[in-house]
Amino acid sequence: MISLGQPTSPGGVLVNGFGTNPRAISLIVSSAAAQEQAANRADMRPGALRGHVSVAQVGTVTGAGAARATPLIALTVTGSRPLTTAAAANALANIVVGQTTASYVGVKIRTFQSTLDNVNVQLQSVKDRLTVIQKAETSAKNLDPLQQLVIVSQEDNAETRLGNLIAQQETLQQQLAFAKEVESAKVVVLARSVKASAHSRNSSLLVGALIGLILGAIAAIVADVRMRKTA
Repeated sequence: MISLGQPTSPGGVLVNGFGTNPRAISLIVSSAAAQEQAANRADMRPGALRGHVSVAQVGTVTGAGAARATPLIALTVTGSRPLTTAAAANALANIVVGQTTASYVGVKIRTFQSTLDNVNVQLQSVKDRLTVIQKAETSAKNLDPLQQLVIVSQEDNAETRLGNLIAQQETLQQQLAFAKEVESAKVVVLARSVKASAHSRNSSLLVGALIGLILGAIAAIVADVRMRKTA
């Protein structure tokens, strides 16, 4: 199962485009290029997936909530070899993720991560500086009041800077988590092989015959009851 994600603009407005259109998934997975790429990853012959791939949207939402709903796509691949079939389905799912919202959101994720790394470096630097200032303050009891005031002022500035950086760190962590877990397309459930029940011509004839016998028995019982009432 694939979640197409809900990418947003820098202003927080939902971005509706090719990457969030469920019909686009059908076009991607049915393309010869994507199927050949998935077949190669699953160690299958080229063209083995042709006619064996289908997609369906899960939990379609209508009305006012439709615009805010994250599209979920069920990707199905059929085949006679369970392991390679499941591998091909997972390969196709990863191709879908890479060609839809993940590319756009990936830029945001890298930007948030880079900024967060920079903030973490600054945080450590301010903490180290604050430690030095606090040690100087402890040993500054013999200094004149003006020098003590300078040290206290430096400590206040460092603590203010530390608080601002912590707030920025928290915001970036939330933005990064939102981009990864909500905005970006991702594979929600990995594919696994499931044996489908086969309906052969002989089994269909047997089922039909059994139904006929049951209906015949019911008809005989009804007819017998009617004859007894008439008698």
